[in-house]
Amino acid sequence: MANKRGGVSRFDRYLVSQLLGLFGFFALVLVAVYWVNRAVGLFDQLIGDGQTALVFLEFSMLTLPNVIKLVLPIAAFAGTVYVTNRLMQESELVVMQATGFSAFRLARPVLLFGLVVAVMMAILLHVLVPASRAAVAIRQAEISQNVTARYLTDGQFTHPAKGMTLYIREISATGELLDLFLTDDRNPTDRTTYTARRALFARGDSGPKLIMFDGMAQTMLREERRLSITRFADFTYDLGGLLTGSAPAGRSMAELSTPALFAAEPAVLAETGETRAAFLFEAHSRFAEPLSAMAASLIGFAALLLGAFTRFGLWRQILVAVGLLIVLQAITAVTTSAGLQSERGWPLAYASPLSGLAIGAATLWWSQRPRRVGPAVPLSGVPA
Repeated sequence: MANKRGGVSRFDRYLVSQLLGLFGFFALVLVAVYWVNRAVGLFDQLIGDGQTALVFLEFSMLTLPNVIKLVLPIAAFAGTVYVTNRLMQESELVVMQATGFSAFRLARPVLLFGLVVAVMMAILLHVLVPASRAAVAIRQAEISQNVTARYLTDGQFTHPAKGMTLYIREISATGELLDLFLTDDRNPTDRTTYTARRALFARGDSGPKLIMFDGMAQTMLREERRLSITRFADFTYDLGGLLTGSAPAGRSMAELSTPALFAAEPAVLAETGETRAAFLFEAHSRFAEPLSAMAASLIGFAALLLGAFTRFGLWRQILVAVGLLIVLQAITAVTTSAGLQSERGWPLAYASPLSGLAIGAATLWWSQRPRRVGPAVPLSGVPA
């Protein structure tokens, strides 16, 4: 199995193919589980706002790159642990060790597999995730501006905000609102009711506006118990403050390209409300995170090499591997908090994945050390 062809041994190709197969299976399962969990809330939000199933499908597809990015390291770890455990149980790795393969030589295909996953993550982090986040932000702004889909239902009372009631008798084919009724009861001191024969919705800089024609405004002052009536030929009512998210918000760091993060221009910093330190840390994190997939794979493989063949499996070694991943997550949390404090804190973005690779290498070295054998126990009646 160690014959070479094209610079890669048959063992390397065999193990990499096994790892990629199980990695694809675990990635598909994890993406499906995570996506279904997110899709339930997304479905309720979009369909409840009057959007169609096509809009729901569009948003679901746009969220997939970020979901895949989150599950790839976990899938790489799970696939590596599963394959290594199976090869240990079937004595294939034991045979390779008996032929003279060191632990570091056995780990070469694991590193190749980790490199493949790291390339996938790099493409996601630098290209697909920022593009999908930007597309989601644009579509959310468009939907929030689309008041017709959310509140314009003829013949029904709707509530655009707490304390407001809207009724439209009919919506013409040209989009004109006929016989409109609007009550604004948000102010504790007064209540205003608007009626109009015709009305139109228009988009403005601060959000959607309702333009009413040939109508009347009735304001009831609660304390004075006095009613004032104002008739108007046309009146504009600003709905921008009523609809959450109606005004387009600034971009977030997740929507920006990696070169834009490194540039950290003052205008972009003001738009996002973030610091230059956060920009630099986010940019370097996009290079550091792919290394976490390699670290997870190497740790999973190296930890299982610590155990010997047993019919009962390598559960203790698997728990050790999981514990090491938890340690890496703790390192990530600490270094992220510290790295955001200063513009010189960006090297901390590489602390967790590099620590993981170092732990994996140390575990490999430890696994190939000669195991101590206890003193021989004499048989009954036979001198030692």
